[in-house]
Amino acid sequence: MDSIVAGNVLRSLRPKLVSIDEILAARPQQPIATTRARGWNGVTVDLHRPYFGCDESYPGLDHHLICYCPSGSAKLVQRRVGAVHASVITAGVSYIMPADCESTWEGDSGLSARLRIPTSLIASAAEQLGRRKGHVEIRNVFQVRDSVIERLAQTLLVEMERKAHPVQVLIVDAISTALTAHMLRSYNAFEPLECSQERALGKLEIARLTEFIEDNLDRTISLEDLASVVNVSRFHFSRLFKRSIGSTAISFVEQCRIRRAQSLITDTDLPLAEIALAVGFVDQSHFTRRFHRHVGCTPAAFAREQGRRRSALRSAQSNGKGQR
Repeated sequence: MDSIVAGNVLRSLRPKLVSIDEILAARPQQPIATTRARGWNGVTVDLHRPYFGCDESYPGLDHHLICYCPSGSAKLVQRRVGAVHASVITAGVSYIMPADCESTWEGDSGLSARLRIPTSLIASAAEQLGRRKGHVEIRNVFQVRDSVIERLAQTLLVEMERKAHPVQVLIVDAISTALTAHMLRSYNAFEPLECSQERALGKLEIARLTEFIEDNLDRTISLEDLASVVNVSRFHFSRLFKRSIGSTAISFVEQCRIRRAQSLITDTDLPLAEIALAVGFVDQSHFTRRFHRHVGCTPAAFAREQGRRRSALRSAQSNGKGQR
């Protein structure tokens, strides 16, 4: 009896789980596209634009969350279930957070499609498969390249771009069912882990490649250069890199150039033309086009925004000194 009372007390002290409807009010950034007003059942999808310098903590959710990166890349530190994971999230990568899991996020967030799966969907699918109650527990996954999640997420994003049509209810219902079944098969803690037999770049190899790229952003970086870092042929390297990172090597290098440019714009007063050359672009015009594609605004607009933030910070600091 005492243990039951103690359990009830502990549950009452825990923060309330955040629902699918409540999460938008809890987040500082609103989605640029969402399925919420479409009358679709099953999985809810919110598409969020990239943003930088996040430092956010949340109580557990009352649903399971899959974050899928459709394009671009960002450095992100995730903290969940007592573990810390720092990585570069690139195109094609997903991460999975189970329900009732407190989380902290630091760093940058790239373009992300956030698929929110009600726990009732998982429970219903498990019941149909004959899984006993208590034998379903979705794993916490900091980073995974899952072709099934990628295809299903991309299909949902395509449907979000199309005009509303009655048939979409059937399509989304089928996708939700497929995604839920895949979660039970591949991410249930009571199921054996699936092992891939394909060779992939190791963490040390990726670290060496990233270091080489960061050290040589001011010059042309060829596939031969990158392949030599991990001692494979150029043609084998292209397939290996795409399989491991989810983007082509050339695309990854450009993403590194853009991130360095953002840092230089934020932390220095260098002219944009000099920054373009410093990060390896042949001219400012090309730099502007590629920057806009990755960040969603021109370097000049980004610089103006950063200038306003620095001015606001200096003003706040000056006011603080005056008050002391």
